[in-house]
Amino acid sequence: MRVTGVGHAGMRFETAGGSVLCDPWVNPTFFASWVPFPDNTALAWSELGKTDYLYVSHLHRDHFDADNLRAHVSKDARVLLPDYPTDELEHELRDLGFRHFVRTETGVPVELDGLRFMITSLKGPGDGPIGDSALSLDDGTARVVNQNDAHPLDIPKLLEFGAYDAHFTQFSGAIWWPMVYDLPKAAKREFARRKRIGQEDRAMRYIREVGAPHIFPTAGPPCFLDDDLFRWNGLGYDGVEGESIFTDQWEFLGRMRELGHSAGSDQQGHLLLPGTTAEIGHGTVENLAHPLPDDEVERIFVDKERYLRDFAERARPAIEAQKARWATPQPDILTRLKEWIEPLMKRADHMCDGIGGPVRMDLTGMPATVPGVDADGVLPLAFDFSAREIRIYDGEQARYRWTVPGTLVATNVATGEVDWSNSLFLSVRFAASRVGQYNEYLYTFFKCLSEERMDYVENWYDAQNDDGRDIEIDGWKVQARCPHLSADLSKFGSVDGEVLTCTLHNWKFNLATGRCLTSAGHEIRAEKIDD
Repeated sequence: MRVTGVGHAGMRFETAGGSVLCDPWVNPTFFASWVPFPDNTALAWSELGKTDYLYVSHLHRDHFDADNLRAHVSKDARVLLPDYPTDELEHELRDLGFRHFVRTETGVPVELDGLRFMITSLKGPGDGPIGDSALSLDDGTARVVNQNDAHPLDIPKLLEFGAYDAHFTQFSGAIWWPMVYDLPKAAKREFARRKRIGQEDRAMRYIREVGAPHIFPTAGPPCFLDDDLFRWNGLGYDGVEGESIFTDQWEFLGRMRELGHSAGSDQQGHLLLPGTTAEIGHGTVENLAHPLPDDEVERIFVDKERYLRDFAERARPAIEAQKARWATPQPDILTRLKEWIEPLMKRADHMCDGIGGPVRMDLTGMPATVPGVDADGVLPLAFDFSAREIRIYDGEQARYRWTVPGTLVATNVATGEVDWSNSLFLSVRFAASRVGQYNEYLYTFFKCLSEERMDYVENWYDAQNDDGRDIEIDGWKVQARCPHLSADLSKFGSVDGEVLTCTLHNWKFNLATGRCLTSAGHEIRAEKIDD
């Protein structure tokens, strides 16, 4: 089986049963803030797009690049469709002209024309935009798993497909914490350091549990080429202000070697750049070739700031073209937000009660003609989740506050963007502050700005979390599933004193009180076992 890297989470497999193109992303996204790293614009996209099968793991725009799919990927390709609770991914692909779909059931292998595959779909509110997935492939010559952003909870089920020869895994996930938050610089550096370590530890846990002998770090990191965002590039752990959460491929492979995963060991890592090719066999990777000489490959990472500055100049026209399409805020923006979002608040009792009060959103750069705007061009809004209404902020206490360019919200309103995580928040073009804990319900709400999504997530919360089973961990009887995303605590739970940590996403719980220490809500059932 031959693999070609196409950038970020993207790759193309040439198998005995046909070619499979995965997550082909090339254009700047999330309000022109994210760009694939390293540069993949010079790839022969029209040739790569002549594929038998297309797999788009989920709808995050660093995986679902509508412009690239429309322009370069054959509409005769058969789409391997994950099993999701909504049909949004299929509808988006149909709108682009795709018409041949292979529907799957999560965790169930399928055989087509000499190719055996399985898609493991995740369906919780925290999994991408209402869904994420991993792809397993087996053509008789090799067996691989493309995990990308998915964090499947049931590794034994994944391994029922068979022992894998190669594992393509996310190692540098993305979030806006702590980068956009109003924190002292020293605190922000420390939180960013912990985030990088946590992401590495999670990737290494999956690498150990999947057990493939060959590892390809993929699905990250992006780079930030707009002048306003350049500081968020990870330039090494001693990079700009140390506040970036992003580890690059070179750093992660170095970390793997530090842990003993080097050539000749049971598990070794390989660098997959845009244009890199390799032949994967049963337990082997051969003929790995990069599109550049080794010294030029090394310079991408060792002299990274220079590389990114040069890349930024090449990308500037594409970034500016996207900015030119952003909407101008209109005087009726509050009315339109009320008409759109207030009915959704009334359908979202779990989330509104979990948020439990007003959230302040200051829209900046607003024209003076907008009712309620102040002398500085700021429109202060309150999303009052207790009252289920949106109104002008009236000075009351708000534990959560965002400061957002009005043009970004106006664009989301104009386009009817139902997932603000998949546009505004991942853009890191905003500032945030909070008093107290992270609140998962708040950001989940803004992923679900459609009736279909809102109803699905509310029903998911109804049925979720505690199945009544208990396990014993270090002298405590604890519910078997994590209250966050139902991880198996017999595998992912660790106890230090009275604090249980679910290491899958590093959520913490006080076992004595049942209180979640990471986010509001999500209490755990636990009791001390008498000696």
